[in-house]
Amino acid sequence: MPHLDEMRLMAKVARMYYDHGLRQKEITERLSIHQSTVSRLLQRAREANIVRISVMSPPGIFNEEEDALEKRFGLKEAIVIETRNDDEHLVSDLGAAAAFFLQTTVKPGTLIGISSWSRALFAMVESLHSSDCGRGGSVVQILGGFGAASAQHHATHIAQRLAGLIGASPVLLQAPAVVGSAEARRVLMKDASVRQAADLFPRLNLALVGIGSMHPSPILVSSGNVFSAAEMQNMRAQGAVGDICFRFYDAAGKAVRSALNSRVVGIEPETLKSVERVVGIAGGPKKLEAIRAALVGQRINVLITDVNTAHSLLKDQPSV
Repeated sequence: MPHLDEMRLMAKVARMYYDHGLRQKEITERLSIHQSTVSRLLQRAREANIVRISVMSPPGIFNEEEDALEKRFGLKEAIVIETRNDDEHLVSDLGAAAAFFLQTTVKPGTLIGISSWSRALFAMVESLHSSDCGRGGSVVQILGGFGAASAQHHATHIAQRLAGLIGASPVLLQAPAVVGSAEARRVLMKDASVRQAADLFPRLNLALVGIGSMHPSPILVSSGNVFSAAEMQNMRAQGAVGDICFRFYDAAGKAVRSALNSRVVGIEPETLKSVERVVGIAGGPKKLEAIRAALVGQRINVLITDVNTAHSLLKDQPSV
C-alpha cells in the first residue's frame, strides 16, 4: 500500500487533472515535479481506487482544505496533514511531510536556503531518506547558526545533513543569528566566510523556513540567539505577532520596524520574498496567529501545516 504522503500527492495530482482540467504539463509546472512523475501518479491513483468517476480523497488526506488555503491566501501550494494533539508528534509529523515534499520537488542544481533554530526543519532532516535529487546544487544557511555549544549543533546540523542526504553542497553562514550591535553585524557581513553564504541569497530557488511565535522555543533560548525579555516586550507593544528568520511582523504581515533588525545576521525579508518558493513549516495553536499573519503578508507561498490549524486559518478570514 502506498505511503500516506505519496497518497496525498496522488490525490492532489488527480484532482488537478480530473477535477480542475489541468494538463500534465501544467501540473508539472505548478508542483515542480517531472511530467513522468505526474503520469505515474495518475496511473497509481487509478490503481489505488483514488480515481473512479471522481477523485476520492482517502482518509487522512485533506485536499479540500489544501485547495481552500491556496485560493484564499494565494499560495502556490498547501500541504495539510493529520497529526496527534501533542507538540512532539506535531513537530515530527510536520517534518515528515516536509521531507516528502522536498524529495518529490527538488531538482538537480537547485539552490536551497534553510533557516536555523527550527524544530520542524530539524525533524524534516531526520525524516529524509538519502537520494541524489539535489545533486549539483547547494544548501545555503540563511540565518546565523553560531551559539552556545550545547545548541549550536542543532543549527549547523540542519544544513549539513540536508546537503549530505540529497547530494548537494552545504554553505554555512558562519556567524551568530543575533549580535550585540549594528556595528558588529556590519563587520561580520564583510567577512569572507559570511559573504560566501550571503552572496547566494539572491539566487535561491527554494527557501525552507520555520515560523516563530513571540515565545522562543527552549532550544533557541539555550542557544543565546534571542533578544532580551524587555526587547521582546517592546516588539509585542509595537504589534509583533511572529517572525521568520528573526524578522518580526504584525497581524497584517507587515514588518515591525525596530533597531533589532540591524543586529540580525541572515537573509533580508525583501530578498526572501523574491525567492520562487518560500516554504513555511509550522502548526499548532501557539503559532496560529503568526502563521495567519505570514500568509496575509505573503511572506511565504507554500505552507505545510496540520488540519486543525488549516480549519482555524479558513474560519472567518477574508480572501486575499
